[in-house]
Amino acid sequence: MIEQLRVPVIVAPMAGGGSTPELVAAVVDAGGFGFTPGGYLTAGAMAEQIVRTSALTGGRFGVNLFVPGTDTKPDLGDYTQRVAAESERLGVEAGEPRWEDDEYPAKLEIVLAQRVPVVSFTFGLPSASDVERLHAAGTQIVATVTTPAEARQAAQLGVDALAAQGFEAGAHRGTLTDDGVSPGGGEEFGLLALIRRIQAVTDLPLIATGGLVHGADVAAVLTAGAVAAQLGTAFLLCPEAGTSATHRAALAEGGRRTAITRAFTGRPARGLVNRFLTENTADAPVGYPQVHHLTRPMRAAAAKAGDEELVHLWAGQTYPLAEALPAGELVARLDREAREAIERVSRRFG
Repeated sequence: MIEQLRVPVIVAPMAGGGSTPELVAAVVDAGGFGFTPGGYLTAGAMAEQIVRTSALTGGRFGVNLFVPGTDTKPDLGDYTQRVAAESERLGVEAGEPRWEDDEYPAKLEIVLAQRVPVVSFTFGLPSASDVERLHAAGTQIVATVTTPAEARQAAQLGVDALAAQGFEAGAHRGTLTDDGVSPGGGEEFGLLALIRRIQAVTDLPLIATGGLVHGADVAAVLTAGAVAAQLGTAFLLCPEAGTSATHRAALAEGGRRTAITRAFTGRPARGLVNRFLTENTADAPVGYPQVHHLTRPMRAAAAKAGDEELVHLWAGQTYPLAEALPAGELVARLDREAREAIERVSRRFG
């Protein structure tokens, strides 16, 4: 299905509010594809998002699920007190650093019952039995991977396609495991290098994602062998996106560099550099979703107050080039730019 898109552009499942039903529907109606994010929502809220998106478009779209890890009971040290002190300045209490499974079993039952055409998985792989059940329901399975080893593991499980995420990508890295040592949770690959390395171990269709913001980028990954390009940051300034006003302002300003950090959630993610990231990245504990829940009230209060220094500002490396266009217009522009880029290259080679 992904290989047959009229416009080979996918809006990424930006959990936490970025990807709205309106955004997904607009991209689908423009000829692309979109994933409704299931992460951070209750199972009931995810079901409502699916219903709302279906009401806005007659086209097909997918759903993304977070695969829960095991409860490792991380040692947070004094991190709880540090976050509590920052939270107090904003007039809120720090959250409870708890583990939970993101209601994964219930969400899986929902996508099975609704026969969602494409389901993608992040932070882990579905079980063999889950793969069998999804295939029996006619669902295609996409696994998010960041290394050739992860790609091989997913291919052996029997998934239908891979979302290859380069280190340029904004927000959480989709690593299957976090080694707790490397800044990115494991070996880091630029997108083009990752595509080439994955193609050496599997011939599964590839969705390329990470730092793509222009139609020429789309053309580049298609030429490299991907069947579609998945963009997230490029859509954050669209009016249909659920990006907070604080996040929009920081993106539009365009003056901050980006870095990968565990400071906000306990899992590597790329965002704009601010005070909290700078002061806490070096010794942030490994512990998702415990750290995510610990910092969540602080981040929500900071976003509401317009405080850019205490909130996660997820963004890919090319974020200064993102534009505030309606999503449908952006897809049309990406399509036009990609065709022009391919035509230029064709002329170059005669």
